[in-house]
Amino acid sequence: MTDGVPDEVESLLTSEPLMAHLATCRDGRPHVAPVWYRYEDGVVELVTTGTKLRNLRENPYVSLSVQKDEGGNARWAVTLLGTAEIVEDESETREATRKINRKYGAAEDAYSENVLVRVDVGTATHSTYD
Repeated sequence: MTDGVPDEVESLLTSEPLMAHLATCRDGRPHVAPVWYRYEDGVVELVTTGTKLRNLRENPYVSLSVQKDEGGNARWAVTLLGTAEIVEDESETREATRKINRKYGAAEDAYSENVLVRVDVGTATHSTYD
């Protein structure tokens, strides 16, 4: 565990394959898009391309939110703030893509055009709802 991510939050982030919403900045405005992710030891890995990747090349500061719902009711929510690093290494990208695709039930070689992004989580907040 890192100092910024409590054990309880790590458990929520790794509990099941949920969508994260990645917020980047585009032309001074937020741009939010759903992404698949993998979390381990204070780092979020995702693979992406297009607008999200262009935004990250210009500004590495991001926010991610992950929420678990049951029957339209929120059970818990996590918000992460961090700094993204674009990893241009093809073998690292293939390995991350394979792990993420396995988590979400996709073919291991799906989305091979994407680029690996690692987000070093600085802070994490969460809420649980009864």
